[in-house]
Amino acid sequence: MRILGIDPGLQRTGFGVVDIDGARLTYVASGTISTLEVARGNLPGRLKVIYDGVAEVKRRYAPQAASVEIVFVNVNPQSTLLLGQARGAALAALVSDDLPVAEYTALQMKKAIVGHGLATKPQIQEMVMRLLQLPGLPGKDAADALGLAIIHAHAARHFEALGGAKQRRSQGQYKAGRTY
Repeated sequence: MRILGIDPGLQRTGFGVVDIDGARLTYVASGTISTLEVARGNLPGRLKVIYDGVAEVKRRYAPQAASVEIVFVNVNPQSTLLLGQARGAALAALVSDDLPVAEYTALQMKKAIVGHGLATKPQIQEMVMRLLQLPGLPGKDAADALGLAIIHAHAARHFEALGGAKQRRSQGQYKAGRTY
């Protein structure tokens, strides 16, 4: 199974692709989609770069599943809204062809990769490098995206072992039980 991890950001969106075969993880690719060449005030242009970049990565590597980081609320609500829009552009590119998408918090990813939720970016880079036997450290955004792909690879194995049980979504549920 091939899994694409996405670490959304308005300036840099990280991506990481891993293959899982049983318990064996294999690195395929990673990198960042940068919007720094687009003017800061051109939000629609930046979102288009993210959408097109994620769509191109999806076409090139043909994943069977994707995992995306869930946005947390920052101290600055404007930053949270902008990050949410970048995440929305990435999600739209992923689901445009019905690619299944799982969502994980940064805390869940850090706990799964490093062992504690307060892990630093260098610690995540180091553990991702070790887990995937990479010759050098991946970039910070790419390391987070690879971490998201790795956590989903492990979760998918467990769901498969449970007989294909569906993962219950915690995001997007209303009090009446409806989901979006």
